[in-house]
Amino acid sequence: MKSTVASMADRLTALPSIRAVALGGSRARGAHRPDSDWDLGLYYRGAPDLPALTALAAEFADEPVEVAGPGGWGPWVDGGAWLRVNGVAVDWILRDLDRVERVWSQCEEGRYEVGIQPGHPLGFWSPAYAGEVALGRVLSDPQGELTALRTETGTYPEPLRKALCDASWEAEFSVAAARKSAGGGDVLHVSLCLSRAIGILAQSLHAHHRTWCLNEKGALAATAALPHTPPDFTARATAALTGLDPAAVETAADLVKEVRAVLD
Repeated sequence: MKSTVASMADRLTALPSIRAVALGGSRARGAHRPDSDWDLGLYYRGAPDLPALTALAAEFADEPVEVAGPGGWGPWVDGGAWLRVNGVAVDWILRDLDRVERVWSQCEEGRYEVGIQPGHPLGFWSPAYAGEVALGRVLSDPQGELTALRTETGTYPEPLRKALCDASWEAEFSVAAARKSAGGGDVLHVSLCLSRAIGILAQSLHAHHRTWCLNEKGALAATAALPHTPPDFTARATAALTGLDPAAVETAADLVKEVRAVLD
């Protein structure tokens, strides 16, 4: 499969709009299982040639697929396609390279956004664009653009680190909001507030250690593995997120207090 994916990447960058292809996800990190997907970031400039992408997908995929253009999957996950190649899942994920570079410049200045995005219940944190480049493996990059950006993103920006650590104030605010609703049994509001709070703690702790946190998947375990994370972080966060009662809120409040002490 590796040779097939390498060939696919070369064929993709032969298209006018695709400037580079990178492997992401667990396979890029070497943490994959035998049945893990192959996640390919397709970095483009301008308007991607959807008919050409669809035709190329048809050459590799076991069955016809639809390629979603920019915005087809939401405002932050541009679009792409889900292929099965010899029975193996291969995901194409479009990334606007101009936008990725703009976001990286913002990260260097300590600025970021959190946008609403399907598939990201805690929002899409814009530094994920830079983190994807930093943690990915470049498969094809004829003009060296993505490779150069990957070198830059290898150093975590100190202004971004400070901004994301400072964001932990919102975790405390969210817990306070949950406290007002827990006594009345408003579990939807409580669950959203506590999920938000713990998600922010994950982002802040990762930033504190100059480590990219790309999304919510696996973030709890990854945060627990960081140095100086409060003890029993996963168990306590799980208790808060499953209890959703006044006691659960206080468990979350203690976590917030301990994490903010680490960040100081």
